[in-house]
Amino acid sequence: QVQLVESGGGLVQAGGSLRLSCAASGRTSSNYAMAWFRQAPGKDREFVAVIRWSGAITLYEDSVKGRFTISGDNAKNTVSLQMNSLKPEDTAIYYCALAQRTLFIYSMRVERSYDYWGQGTQVTVSS
Repeated sequence: QVQLVESGGGLVQAGGSLRLSCAASGRTSSNYAMAWFRQAPGKDREFVAVIRWSGAITLYEDSVKGRFTISGDNAKNTVSLQMNSLKPEDTAIYYCALAQRTLFIYSMRVERSYDYWGQGTQVTVSS
């Protein structure tokens, strides 16, 4: 089993910044990618960003490109999400996810590609 623990959420004004962090523990020998998803009230969970360790590939959801940056350390099984220029529409619970199998580019944005999930951290952006 793998446990994921997120931290760094909070309340920020529009235009501000937050940094989310996620640490994986347990049976992390197979860690092929780590990602962030988010779920706003009344909406489905959606993809935000992913880092695949093989090839150091990163992908972003279009609305966060240029504002969010995902980074991480494969050896330490950690991933972070630097969020700048935050907007009220970024308000959501942010979830960290880990994949224990190789992901192709087309599957990296897909929720079911990930094997383990954190409990989430709330991000609230006020206008």
